[in-house]
Formats: sequence, structure tokens, C-alpha cells
Amino acid sequence: MTEIPSLRDTVEKYGLLAKKSLGQNFLLDMNITDKIIRSSLEAQNKNDFSGQCVYEIGPGPGGLTRAILKANPDKLTVIEMDSRCIQIMNELKEVYGNKMQIVEGDALKYPFDEASSLPKNIISNLPYNISVPLLLNWIKNMEQFNSLTLMFQKEVAERITAEPNNKNYGRISVMAQLTCKIKTLFNLNPNCFVPAPKIWSTVLLFQPLSQIPDIKTLNKVEKLTELAFGQRRKMLRQSLKSIPDLINFCKKAGIDTTARAENLTPQQYLILANLI
Repeated sequence: MTEIPSLRDTVEKYGLLAKKSLGQNFLLDMNITDKIIRSSLEAQNKNDFSGQCVYEIGPGPGGLTRAILKANPDKLTVIEMDSRCIQIMNELKEVYGNKMQIVEGDALKYPFDEASSLPKNIISNLPYNISVPLLLNWIKNMEQFNSLTLMFQKEVAERITAEPNNKNYGRISVMAQLTCKIKTLFNLNPNCFVPAPKIWSTVLLFQPLSQIPDIKTLNKVEKLTELAFGQRRKMLRQSLKSIPDLINFCKKAGIDTTARAENLTPQQYLILANLI
């Protein structure tokens, strides 16, 4: 087997500086990348990813990629927009062969539903600028995934895991909690990254709930939460006034129209969506 150069040697070889336009902050400490995979597997009561496929979004210089490969997935597909990083992925593919697939393109447009018959896992140090749109795409189709192990800005992670009656609670909290069991694995100091961002990061594990609303219902919930949290300080009778017969629907759902967006639980948004 061809010897893989060290991660720092690889970065130096390609003169790889993170691009702000792509939301890049590289994780070069292999102790941290190994910890991400180890923590995810432990939380799922797994020893490795054998018999499963893994997708990594924005692999960058490949630190997390190497940690994933050590966990022995049947297949690893990396999806990357930066042509410099594609070259690095090709070096890894020379070592790992058909175990790796490299896709140069936009993860927002990747057809995960057509990708593999094996259990699917996504692992990523997500590009900050598209982390929430990516997550929304995945959780609306969460039944097709076995797990998502994702790193976010800490403030975004706090929004995802926030409970009702909390200032961080919002649309992404509702959507994520209706579809997933979410576990916070650990937080990361900015100094772990190159370049160091101004904020901490958090690694979250998402696993599908046993019962997930269908896509049509989730789209209704998404619309409801966009309206409600778009005017979060207003009462529901104001923020949701564009919905015909709102008062009657709220009465059937046992929801007070003088409540505000953050007062409703994810289940209450689901009940209301099913009535509309």
C-alpha cells in the first residue's frame, strides 16, 4: 500500500489556505478528527462503519476523511467543490481504491436518495455558510439515513437543540426535533482550526426517530414555523393570520392564539400542520 503523507505535509504541498467564500475552516489535528469518529460510533453502540456507506461533505485537506477510512466503511463518498481539495482526495483514492468515490460538486444538489442501497451515514465538518440549508435538506428525508455526525458553529448547535420558551428555539429546532434524536457529542475550541474562527464549534449526532412525519407534512411544518418565527414576538393570531380559518384550527389543536412562536412544542406545530 502507498504511504500516505502526513496531513500537514499535504497542506504544505498544495499551499492550502482556507477560502472564506466556501466557509472553510480546516481541522488538522488528527486527535480531534479521530475523536469525532470514535464519539459518534460509541454513541451509536458501533465498533466501526463496516457494512455501511459514509458521505463526507467538504473534506478539505482530508483529516476527517482519514479518520472515517480508519473506521472501515464499505464505501466513502466525498463531495467537494474546491478543486484543490479534489487533488488531495485523489491521492487518498490511490491508496484506498474503489472504497472511495470522489464527487466534485454541490452537496445541496447531490441525490442521496439514489446513492446507495447500504445504510447511509453523513459525517462532516460542515461549511459554515450552508450548514443549515444542508441540514434541512437531510432531516426532511431522514428516513433514508442511519446517522448524521455534523459539526456546526456552537450557536447554531444551540439553536438546533433548544427547547421551547428559549430564545434560541426556532424553525430549525422544531424541524430537527420532529425527525431526529439529537445528541451533543462535544464542543471544540476555535484554536483547533486553521484559520481559527471567532467562535466555538459543536459536534452533534442525529439519528432518525422511529416515526417521522412524511415530507408533505414536514413542508407544512416548515411553512408554519417560517411564518411564526418570522415574527416571533407577535402572537400567533398575528404571525399566522395569513392561514385561513386559523382560529378554528388552533382551537382544535388546543393552542392558544395569544401564544407566541417559541411557546409551542414541536409536537404542537405538527398537530397544527396536520389540521391545515
